[in-house]
This record gives sequence, C-alpha cells and structure tokens, in this order.
Amino acid sequence: MSQHPSIAAIGAPPAQFNLAAYVIAKADETPDKTALVLGDGQSWTYRALRVAVENVAAGLLQRGIQPDDRILMRLGNKPDFPFVFLGAIYAGIIPIPTSAMLTRPEVTKIVTETSPVAIIGRPDTVHCDLTIAVVSPTELQATGQVEPVFGDPERPAYIVYTSGTSGTPRAVVHAHRAIWARRMMWDGWYGLNPTDVVLHAGAFNWTYTLGTGLLDPWACGATAVIPEDGTQADMLPELLCKHRATIFAAAPGIFRRMLRSDMPALPNLRHGLSAGEKLPRVIAEAWQQKTGTPVFEAYGMSECSTFISSRPGRRSDGLGWPQPGRDVALIGSNGPVASGERGQIAIHKDDPGLMLGYLNAPVETSLRFQGDWFLTGDIGHIGADGAIHYDGRVDDMMNAGGYRVSPIEVESVLATHPTISECAACEVAVSADTHIIVAFYVAANVLDEAKLAAHCAASLAAYKVPRAFVRIEKLPRGANNKILRKVLRDDWETTHGQT
Repeated sequence: MSQHPSIAAIGAPPAQFNLAAYVIAKADETPDKTALVLGDGQSWTYRALRVAVENVAAGLLQRGIQPDDRILMRLGNKPDFPFVFLGAIYAGIIPIPTSAMLTRPEVTKIVTETSPVAIIGRPDTVHCDLTIAVVSPTELQATGQVEPVFGDPERPAYIVYTSGTSGTPRAVVHAHRAIWARRMMWDGWYGLNPTDVVLHAGAFNWTYTLGTGLLDPWACGATAVIPEDGTQADMLPELLCKHRATIFAAAPGIFRRMLRSDMPALPNLRHGLSAGEKLPRVIAEAWQQKTGTPVFEAYGMSECSTFISSRPGRRSDGLGWPQPGRDVALIGSNGPVASGERGQIAIHKDDPGLMLGYLNAPVETSLRFQGDWFLTGDIGHIGADGAIHYDGRVDDMMNAGGYRVSPIEVESVLATHPTISECAACEVAVSADTHIIVAFYVAANVLDEAKLAAHCAASLAAYKVPRAFVRIEKLPRGANNKILRKVLRDDWETTHGQT
C-alpha cells in the first residue's frame, strides 16, 4: 500500500494518543514560559495551563461524567473555554463547543441530536427546554492526580457544528488525530515557531479560532493572546501593539473594520492570517499598505479545518496551494477535471484532518464522497500562478445567459468601489423562467445603479454585470461569519415576488 503524503510530511501520530495531552506537552519542556495572555494582561504559564486542564478533568470525573460521555459547552471567550475543552478530552470525555449566542430552541435541538450528559455554562447562559444537568465551570476546579486517557488516534475526540451555510448545521465528529494533522499548517500556512505571539480575534467555538489561536500555538510552544469578550475591532490594533503580537488571525470582516481606524506602528507583527470567507484583494492590499505586513489566506471547513493556503514566501491572490502533505483535487462529474477547468474542491479520504463523519448520519456522510474524494461543496479553478482560486459554493454559482458566473468574481470588482464596505452577489428568480444577477451592498447611502453598473462593466464581461443593485444595512452571515447568499436570494424573491 502506498503511503499517504501526510505521513511523509508529518509522520503518523503515536499509536496511543490523546489530543489534549499532546497540546499541553510543552509544559514538560518550558513550564515557566507564558502560554496564555488575556487582553487585560492576566497570564498563565505552560505549567499553569497544564494544572488548569488537569483540574477540569478531575472535576468532570468527580461529578460522575465518564470517558466517552459527551458534554455541551456554553461558554464565551473566557479562559475556561479552552480549559474545559482540553480538560474533557484529557479525561476521554467528548466536548461539544457551541456559540454562546445560540437561542434556547437552537440549544434544545443540539441537545436532542447529541445527547450530552451535562451542559457546562454560566447561570446567565441560555440553556434548553430539556431536563439536563447544568454545571458552572467554577464547579470544575477540583484537584487530584488525573492521568490522560490514551487510545487509538482514530477514536472520537470532539464534536463541532457546521455553519449551516448550505443548509441545516450538522454535527461533525473529529478524531484525536485531527490535532496531529494541523502540524501541516505550521509551515504550510502560519510560518509558526515557538517564539511567536499569536492573537486571534474570533470566537472560540469556531474551529478556526480554537485551532489557530490556541491549540496550535500551544502545541508548538508559542504564546496565545485572547482579546476579552466585547473587544471591538478598533481596539485590536492597540492589543497587537501592547502584547507585541507577531501573528494576527481573523476573518476578513475584522481586517476590513480595523482598516477604518487609526493603526499604530506594529513593529513586531510579521503577518496576518485570514480564513472563514474569501479575502477581498482590496482588503489585503490596504492592510499591506497600512501595516507593511502581508495577509496569508487559507481555505478549510468544519469537516477538515484548513488545507489550502498561501504562506510566508509563497503568496497568491487565490486561496493558495495544497499544504505539503495534503492530497487535493478539483472534481467534476467524472473525476478530476482538466487543467483550466472549474471543479469542486476535494480532499482525499485518507487526510488525517478529515472528520470521522456526521454524527448518527452515515448516509449523509457517504453522500459527501465521490470515490476517494471528500467533496467540499465549493467550486474552484487553477489560476495562472498554479494556485487554487475560489469561485463560490456549488449552490451559489450563477447562470447568466447560459454562462456560469462566480459570485466571487463579481464581488471582487464591486468591492473596489470607494464607498462600498461589503457586498455579495447572487442569482435570483424574477419569474418562473427568468433569472438575473443581483448585487447587494453595504454603504452609507443608496448609490446610483447606472454608475455601479458602469463600475462593474469596466472590469467584467457584459453578461457578468449585475442587473440590479440593492443597498442593505448588513450582509447576513452564519455562525462562522460566512455570507449567507441563500438568505439574500430568498429575501429578495419574497419581497419582489415572481410573476
């Protein structure tokens, strides 16, 4: 049997493995080094990080929660979020991190689907309509000798929910090996080393934040900085400067909002990292001009984190290249497409970062595969630079006069308009047999449609130019900050009707 490329790149994880024990192992080498810093300056060493994780593990076990049980996490951007997440995994318990903003009906649905034995959350957290134990994180500060539960790296470690961009959010089960696979990102995207100070601006329930902002820096031996709950985008430059951050990670919208405010000198910052949605070129260029540092983009998903990216020394206007060790292809109806053609972005089924499957949904899981390839639901093409370029969701691809049009192509042009802060394009039905491209934009005032059309026509073929332009207060986004074009389309069609 041939060896999967990832094995050559990072080796295989140990036969007996525990994700949490791996993440905090630097406590043995650098116990007194700072592992975690809050925006207000409070900090934890690697030794303190290990103690916090072990205390949570002991507290969970003392409450009668057993290995392989599930717990639902209802915590915000507080230090107890990673402590509970890792403490559970350390003890062999399966955590389910969720957004603190979920409503009672949403939490009730998740509890029904995942059957946790307890909810870990604060009294002011919205819980659910079902009878279930609720435990405050302050009740988990037990002490006692607890050993990590080692086992097959293929066994379940944690469950996360997809953003629901293409439909109903799904529970994704990840194995312990998922953290080992992330080693391919250290050089393939981050340029991460133990001397780095990493500040991530996202919410912890998002795997992008949890992995890039905390778990990977700790596994590498670097320092992670957490902005406090309620930190606004215009406050982040000061935090970057105060904590001498060398790497800053965020979604494109955060970069956009930061650029609207004054930016202090950031002499320690090496580069930024962007994921979650396509980074507009105009934002990347403005960031480079204002800070003197590049932004490296990456592509991934809840089912497989990030596996395509630019990186220090190799940058693209597209998503980037498959990270060393990743086996990626563009798939059509008959398999990999020819060079220059669009295809669905896919990753090989043997990638160690790929999910075990959707919880209790074997049929839905199998439908995501075509032969040896896991289909992401996103369309891409290979650019002139050899990088993979993103063209949008399969369901978001637009049809104009028989031509397939990428919403990203239209949005990239519209985003260069000086008074538009955000935009999205989608195909809508104006009648049973007539569809047009509509552009939705965020701006201070309604803009002249003819001038907007002319702006687009200067860079786009006539059939790609939107036939209507609609100003909205803000773009609808999912839990992971991705634009919900389906919501835009449905709202427009409901408002305008079909004749």
